[in-house]
Amino acid sequence: RWNLDGHADRPLTEVQATCACYGGFVAGAQRFDAPSFTIGQSEARNMDPQQRLLLELQYAALHGAILRRNVLMGSDGGIFLGIEQPDWVLVQPPSARTSVFAAICANVSVAAGRLSFALGLQGPCSTIDTSCSSSLAAMHSAAHAVRGDECFAAVVGTASLQLSLSSTLRAAITGMLSIDGRCKTLDARANGYARSEAVGALVLQKLDAITLAMSASAVRHDGRSASLTAPSGSAQR
Repeated sequence: RWNLDGHADRPLTEVQATCACYGGFVAGAQRFDAPSFTIGQSEARNMDPQQRLLLELQYAALHGAILRRNVLMGSDGGIFLGIEQPDWVLVQPPSARTSVFAAICANVSVAAGRLSFALGLQGPCSTIDTSCSSSLAAMHSAAHAVRGDECFAAVVGTASLQLSLSSTLRAAITGMLSIDGRCKTLDARANGYARSEAVGALVLQKLDAITLAMSASAVRHDGRSASLTAPSGSAQR
């Protein structure tokens, strides 16, 4: 996806340039069925693609859970969204900043509220950014809300699209990326990670008989370690 020429603030080494070339990308991220959500074309063009994809996938997740609009309208259904990297703002031309939709179409808090608005959900609605663990932290919050009867059902959504090269360049320059573009989790050969896109959604409900159970979850921090971004083995154990 990337053309590195002229993008970096400083010249990249050969290793950094190689690392920055790799990535996993969602095909068709620009597509959106705006009429299904009664969104006009002008607003749709200004919307962060992450918001568009989340609307479609969260709605599909509810459909898969056999929850229809007539049941959801006015209910206490909840939305919990894990999202970071608002790249859409970084790649917009100056003319887009004067649009009447500029204040909402790239706002990560609005990304959580769009489905609540579209379906009339009046339950908890929040956007959670804990960097790499955002979607898992959102899942944890959603599970607590359902178990605590804050909502009868909760949609957990997450989106991460690489719309700007800036984050990839920063990761390459700081030595975080794999030179062969492969993640080797918990492997002695691990040499960094590969940045990839993903979008997903699922529904949590409290049921008498379920096919997939979530037994427990927790949110923690490494606390004091070698540096702000370095893991702590004892804390993670």
